[in-house]
Amino acid sequence: MTGTLVLAGTPIGDVADAPPRLSTELAQADVIAAEDTRRLRRLTQALGVTPGGRVVSYFEGNESARTPELVEELRGGARVLLVTDAGMPSVSDPGYRLVAAAVEHDIKVTAVPGPSAVLTALALSGLPVDRFCFEGFLPRKGGERLSRLREVAEERRTLVYFEAPHRLDDTLAAMAEVFGADRRAAVCRELTKTYEEVKRGPLADLAAWAAEGVRGEITVVVEGAPESGPEELDAEELVRRVRIREDAGERRKEAIAAVAAEAGLPKRVVFDAVVAAKRSAG
Repeated sequence: MTGTLVLAGTPIGDVADAPPRLSTELAQADVIAAEDTRRLRRLTQALGVTPGGRVVSYFEGNESARTPELVEELRGGARVLLVTDAGMPSVSDPGYRLVAAAVEHDIKVTAVPGPSAVLTALALSGLPVDRFCFEGFLPRKGGERLSRLREVAEERRTLVYFEAPHRLDDTLAAMAEVFGADRRAAVCRELTKTYEEVKRGPLADLAAWAAEGVRGEITVVVEGAPESGPEELDAEELVRRVRIREDAGERRKEAIAAVAAEAGLPKRVVFDAVVAAKRSAG
Protein backbone atom coordinates (compact mmCIF):
# COMPACT_ATOMS: atom_id res chain seq x y z
CA MET A 1 0.00 0.00 0.00
CA THR A 2 1.57 3.27 -1.11
CA GLY A 3 1.13 6.54 0.72
CA THR A 4 -0.30 9.89 -0.35
CA LEU A 5 1.35 13.11 -1.39
CA VAL A 6 -0.61 16.15 -0.18
CA LEU A 7 0.05 19.59 -1.66
CA ALA A 8 -1.14 22.22 0.81
CA GLY A 9 -1.75 25.88 0.12
CA THR A 10 -0.45 28.28 2.77
CA PRO A 11 -1.39 31.92 3.42
CA ILE A 12 0.13 34.50 1.07
CA GLY A 13 -0.12 37.12 3.79
CA ASP A 14 -2.85 36.98 6.44
CA VAL A 15 -2.46 33.78 8.46
CA ALA A 16 -6.23 33.78 9.06
CA ASP A 17 -6.60 32.75 5.40
CA ALA A 18 -5.11 29.32 6.11
CA PRO A 19 -7.56 26.62 4.97
CA PRO A 20 -9.02 24.67 7.93
CA ARG A 21 -7.73 21.35 6.57
CA LEU A 22 -4.16 22.63 6.71
CA SER A 23 -4.04 22.31 10.51
CA THR A 24 -5.34 18.75 10.31
CA GLU A 25 -2.77 17.75 7.70
CA LEU A 26 0.08 19.36 9.63
CA ALA A 27 -0.88 17.37 12.72
CA GLN A 28 -1.38 14.04 10.93
CA ALA A 29 1.30 13.90 8.21
CA ASP A 30 4.10 11.39 8.61
CA VAL A 31 6.53 13.70 6.82
CA ILE A 32 6.27 17.45 6.21
CA ALA A 33 8.44 18.77 3.39
CA ALA A 34 8.76 22.55 3.78
CA GLU A 35 10.43 25.13 1.56
CA ASP A 36 11.63 26.94 4.70
CA THR A 37 11.44 25.06 8.00
CA ARG A 38 11.71 28.29 10.00
CA ARG A 39 8.67 29.77 8.25
CA LEU A 40 6.84 26.50 8.80
CA ARG A 41 7.60 26.76 12.52
CA ARG A 42 6.16 30.29 12.63
CA LEU A 43 3.07 29.13 10.73
CA THR A 44 2.39 26.18 13.02
CA GLN A 45 2.83 28.40 16.07
CA ALA A 46 0.37 30.93 14.65
CA LEU A 47 -2.13 28.13 13.94
CA GLY A 48 -1.58 26.50 17.32
CA VAL A 49 -0.62 23.19 15.71
CA THR A 50 2.12 20.74 16.63
CA PRO A 51 3.49 18.87 13.60
CA GLY A 52 2.85 15.18 14.05
CA GLY A 53 5.61 13.89 11.80
CA ARG A 54 9.19 14.47 10.73
CA VAL A 55 9.95 17.86 9.18
CA VAL A 56 12.44 18.10 6.32
CA SER A 57 13.50 20.96 4.07
CA TYR A 58 12.50 20.90 0.41
CA PHE A 59 13.65 23.91 -1.58
CA GLU A 60 15.19 24.73 -4.95
CA GLY A 61 18.70 23.86 -3.79
CA ASN A 62 17.94 20.32 -2.62
CA GLU A 63 14.79 19.51 -4.62
CA SER A 64 16.52 17.13 -7.03
CA ALA A 65 18.34 15.22 -4.31
CA ARG A 66 15.46 15.04 -1.83
CA THR A 67 12.74 13.99 -4.28
CA PRO A 68 13.89 10.31 -4.44
CA GLU A 69 13.97 10.18 -0.63
CA LEU A 70 10.40 11.44 -0.38
CA VAL A 71 9.25 9.04 -3.10
CA GLU A 72 10.66 6.15 -1.05
CA GLU A 73 8.71 7.41 1.98
CA LEU A 74 5.57 7.50 -0.15
CA ARG A 75 6.18 4.03 -1.57
CA GLY A 76 6.52 2.82 1.99
CA GLY A 77 3.03 4.09 2.86
CA ALA A 78 3.81 7.51 4.35
CA ARG A 79 1.54 10.52 4.08
CA VAL A 80 3.83 13.33 2.89
CA LEU A 81 2.67 16.94 3.19
CA LEU A 82 4.36 19.50 0.92
CA VAL A 83 4.17 23.19 1.84
CA THR A 84 5.94 26.24 0.46
CA ASP A 85 6.48 29.69 1.91
CA ALA A 86 3.22 31.06 0.47
CA GLY A 87 0.51 29.86 -1.88
CA MET A 88 0.30 26.52 -3.68
CA PRO A 89 3.35 24.28 -4.09
CA SER A 90 4.73 23.85 -7.62
CA VAL A 91 3.30 27.19 -8.84
CA SER A 92 6.63 29.03 -9.27
CA ASP A 93 7.67 27.15 -6.12
CA PRO A 94 9.20 23.74 -5.36
CA GLY A 95 6.89 20.78 -5.98
CA TYR A 96 6.75 19.94 -9.67
CA ARG A 97 9.55 17.35 -9.51
CA LEU A 98 7.96 15.56 -6.57
CA VAL A 99 4.49 15.53 -8.16
CA ALA A 100 5.90 14.19 -11.44
CA ALA A 101 7.85 11.49 -9.60
CA ALA A 102 4.82 10.49 -7.54
CA VAL A 103 2.64 10.23 -10.65
CA GLU A 104 5.32 8.12 -12.34
CA HIS A 105 5.19 5.66 -9.43
CA ASP A 106 1.36 5.56 -9.35
CA ILE A 107 1.28 7.30 -5.97
CA LYS A 108 -1.87 9.22 -5.06
CA VAL A 109 -1.51 13.00 -5.17
CA THR A 110 -4.12 15.28 -3.64
CA ALA A 111 -4.32 18.90 -2.51
CA VAL A 112 -5.52 21.15 0.26
CA PRO A 113 -6.69 24.19 -1.76
CA GLY A 114 -5.50 27.48 -0.42
CA PRO A 115 -4.71 31.13 -1.17
CA SER A 116 -3.21 31.98 -4.56
CA ALA A 117 -1.47 35.23 -5.46
CA VAL A 118 -2.27 34.58 -9.12
CA LEU A 119 -6.04 34.36 -8.67
CA THR A 120 -6.17 37.07 -6.03
CA ALA A 121 -4.30 39.54 -8.25
CA LEU A 122 -6.50 38.67 -11.22
CA ALA A 123 -9.66 39.28 -9.23
CA LEU A 124 -8.42 42.65 -7.95
CA SER A 125 -6.89 43.88 -11.21
CA GLY A 126 -10.05 45.12 -12.87
CA LEU A 127 -8.90 43.47 -16.10
CA PRO A 128 -10.69 40.66 -17.99
CA VAL A 129 -10.40 37.35 -16.12
CA ASP A 130 -12.41 34.99 -18.34
CA ARG A 131 -9.19 33.88 -20.09
CA PHE A 132 -5.69 34.29 -18.70
CA CYS A 133 -2.23 32.75 -18.73
CA PHE A 134 0.37 32.67 -15.96
CA GLU A 135 3.94 33.47 -17.05
CA GLY A 136 5.70 33.23 -13.67
CA PHE A 137 8.97 35.15 -13.28
CA LEU A 138 10.61 36.77 -16.30
CA PRO A 139 14.36 36.27 -16.95
CA ARG A 140 16.62 38.61 -15.01
CA LYS A 141 18.77 39.67 -17.99
CA GLY A 142 17.32 42.50 -20.06
CA GLY A 143 17.74 40.88 -23.47
CA GLU A 144 16.21 37.60 -22.38
CA ARG A 145 13.38 39.48 -20.69
CA LEU A 146 12.55 41.36 -23.89
CA SER A 147 12.67 38.15 -25.92
CA ARG A 148 10.25 36.41 -23.55
CA LEU A 149 7.85 39.37 -23.66
CA ARG A 150 7.95 39.44 -27.47
CA GLU A 151 6.81 35.82 -27.50
CA VAL A 152 3.48 36.89 -25.98
CA ALA A 153 3.17 40.37 -27.49
CA GLU A 154 0.06 39.33 -29.43
CA GLU A 155 -1.42 37.15 -26.69
CA ARG A 156 -5.06 38.17 -26.22
CA ARG A 157 -5.52 36.55 -22.82
CA THR A 158 -4.75 38.51 -19.66
CA LEU A 159 -1.14 37.90 -18.54
CA VAL A 160 0.00 37.34 -14.96
CA TYR A 161 3.61 37.65 -13.77
CA PHE A 162 5.54 37.45 -10.51
CA GLU A 163 8.38 39.94 -10.08
CA ALA A 164 10.96 40.98 -7.51
CA PRO A 165 10.49 44.57 -6.26
CA HIS A 166 14.00 45.70 -7.25
CA ARG A 167 13.38 44.63 -10.88
CA LEU A 168 9.82 45.92 -11.17
CA ASP A 169 10.63 49.25 -12.84
CA ASP A 170 12.81 47.61 -15.51
CA THR A 171 10.17 44.96 -16.14
CA LEU A 172 7.34 47.47 -16.51
CA ALA A 173 9.48 49.61 -18.84
CA ALA A 174 10.20 46.54 -20.97
CA MET A 175 6.50 45.67 -21.04
CA ALA A 176 5.67 49.21 -22.14
CA GLU A 177 8.23 48.90 -24.94
CA VAL A 178 6.95 45.55 -26.20
CA PHE A 179 3.22 45.68 -25.41
CA GLY A 180 2.73 49.42 -25.88
CA ALA A 181 2.84 52.31 -23.43
CA ASP A 182 -0.97 52.48 -23.19
CA ARG A 183 -1.60 48.79 -22.47
CA ARG A 184 -3.52 48.56 -19.18
CA ALA A 185 -2.00 46.75 -16.22
CA ALA A 186 -2.19 46.38 -12.45
CA VAL A 187 0.65 46.00 -9.95
CA CYS A 188 -0.56 44.09 -6.89
CA ARG A 189 1.70 44.50 -3.88
CA GLU A 190 1.65 42.77 -0.48
CA LEU A 191 -1.65 41.00 -1.16
CA THR A 192 -3.75 40.30 1.98
CA LYS A 193 -1.10 41.98 4.15
CA THR A 194 -1.30 45.19 6.16
CA TYR A 195 0.10 47.39 3.40
CA GLU A 196 -1.75 45.79 0.49
CA GLU A 197 -1.80 48.04 -2.57
CA VAL A 198 -3.14 47.67 -6.12
CA LYS A 199 -1.82 50.26 -8.56
CA ARG A 200 -3.70 50.34 -11.88
CA GLY A 201 -2.96 52.25 -15.08
CA PRO A 202 -1.14 52.25 -18.43
CA LEU A 203 2.20 50.44 -18.45
CA ALA A 204 4.19 53.64 -19.05
CA ASP A 205 2.60 55.32 -16.02
CA LEU A 206 3.21 52.28 -13.84
CA ALA A 207 6.87 52.12 -14.95
CA ALA A 208 7.34 55.77 -13.94
CA TRP A 209 5.68 55.08 -10.58
CA ALA A 210 7.85 52.01 -9.92
CA ALA A 211 11.04 53.94 -10.70
CA GLU A 212 10.65 55.67 -7.34
CA GLY A 213 11.07 52.33 -5.58
CA VAL A 214 8.60 49.63 -4.56
CA ARG A 215 8.76 47.07 -1.76
CA GLY A 216 7.06 43.80 -0.98
CA GLU A 217 5.77 40.75 -2.84
CA ILE A 218 4.71 41.74 -6.36
CA THR A 219 2.23 40.27 -8.85
CA VAL A 220 1.74 42.06 -12.18
CA VAL A 221 -1.41 41.63 -14.27
CA VAL A 222 -1.34 42.87 -17.87
CA GLU A 223 -4.23 43.29 -20.28
CA GLY A 224 -4.11 41.02 -23.33
CA ALA A 225 -3.50 42.32 -26.83
CA PRO A 226 -6.57 44.00 -28.36
CA GLU A 227 -8.64 42.40 -31.08
CA SER A 228 -7.61 44.00 -34.35
CA GLY A 229 -9.18 43.89 -37.78
CA PRO A 230 -7.41 44.42 -41.11
CA GLU A 231 -8.51 48.03 -41.30
CA GLU A 232 -6.66 48.82 -38.08
CA LEU A 233 -3.29 47.44 -39.16
CA ASP A 234 -1.21 49.73 -41.33
CA ALA A 235 2.05 48.64 -42.98
CA GLU A 236 4.15 49.83 -40.04
CA GLU A 237 2.14 47.71 -37.60
CA LEU A 238 2.35 44.65 -39.84
CA VAL A 239 6.13 45.01 -40.02
CA ARG A 240 6.35 45.45 -36.24
CA ARG A 241 4.43 42.21 -35.66
CA VAL A 242 6.64 40.31 -38.09
CA ARG A 243 9.76 41.59 -36.32
CA ILE A 244 8.40 40.55 -32.93
CA ARG A 245 7.93 37.01 -34.20
CA GLU A 246 11.36 36.97 -35.82
CA ASP A 247 12.97 38.17 -32.59
CA ALA A 248 11.22 35.29 -30.82
CA GLY A 249 12.90 32.82 -33.19
CA GLU A 250 10.45 32.35 -36.08
CA ARG A 251 11.68 32.31 -39.67
CA ARG A 252 10.54 35.32 -41.71
CA LYS A 253 8.34 33.24 -44.00
CA GLU A 254 6.53 31.70 -41.00
CA ALA A 255 6.25 35.07 -39.25
CA ILE A 256 4.70 36.69 -42.33
CA ALA A 257 2.20 33.85 -42.70
CA ALA A 258 1.22 34.05 -39.03
CA VAL A 259 0.76 37.84 -39.07
CA ALA A 260 -1.27 37.63 -42.28
CA ALA A 261 -3.54 35.01 -40.69
CA GLU A 262 -4.00 37.11 -37.54
CA ALA A 263 -4.83 40.21 -39.57
CA GLY A 264 -7.04 38.44 -42.09
CA LEU A 265 -4.88 39.63 -44.96
CA PRO A 266 -3.23 37.92 -47.93
CA LYS A 267 0.37 36.93 -47.20
CA ARG A 268 1.48 39.05 -50.15
CA VAL A 269 0.27 42.23 -48.42
CA VAL A 270 2.41 41.54 -45.34
CA PHE A 271 5.36 40.44 -47.47
CA ASP A 272 5.23 43.68 -49.49
CA ALA A 273 5.13 45.74 -46.27
CA VAL A 274 8.23 43.96 -44.93
CA VAL A 275 10.13 44.41 -48.21
CA ALA A 276 9.20 48.10 -48.39
CA ALA A 277 10.36 48.65 -44.80
CA LYS A 278 13.66 46.94 -45.54
CA ARG A 279 14.24 49.13 -48.58
CA SER A 280 13.46 52.36 -46.71
CA ALA A 281 15.79 51.34 -43.87
CA GLY A 282 18.65 50.40 -46.17
